[in-house]
Amino acid sequence: MERMRFHLVNDHVRSNALNAVKTAPETFLVDIRKPSRNLLQNAKFHALLGDIARQAEWCGKKLKPEQWKVLLISGHAVATKQQAEIVPGIEGEFVNIRESSAEMSVSRMASLIEYVTAWAVGQGIKFTEGRYS
Repeated sequence: MERMRFHLVNDHVRSNALNAVKTAPETFLVDIRKPSRNLLQNAKFHALLGDIARQAEWCGKKLKPEQWKVLLISGHAVATKQQAEIVPGIEGEFVNIRESSAEMSVSRMASLIEYVTAWAVGQGIKFTEGRYS
């Protein structure tokens, strides 16, 4: 047994999870948490970033989707009263220590997508990925 994951949606799955815990070797770990963002949310978020990168500038410059991701996650954190922390980097630069979108819950990712969509609409961004509208 290398890795098992159980989405606790009913008593049968819960029973299977309990059995797996009972039979797992002593050195194994058990991690119980809220589900993280889903694949559809991830696809939508990256489609939004692509549209923004193609159509918008920041401080007079075009940015890559990965750069927009940093800016927008940071803005979302501040807008939702989360901590934003700027620290000196190893080489004297400044770094924003921010939350990871990969570790966001489904509801937190939904909030980020709503924030990014509202910001982009306010900037006149036209979305090209119709299936994510």
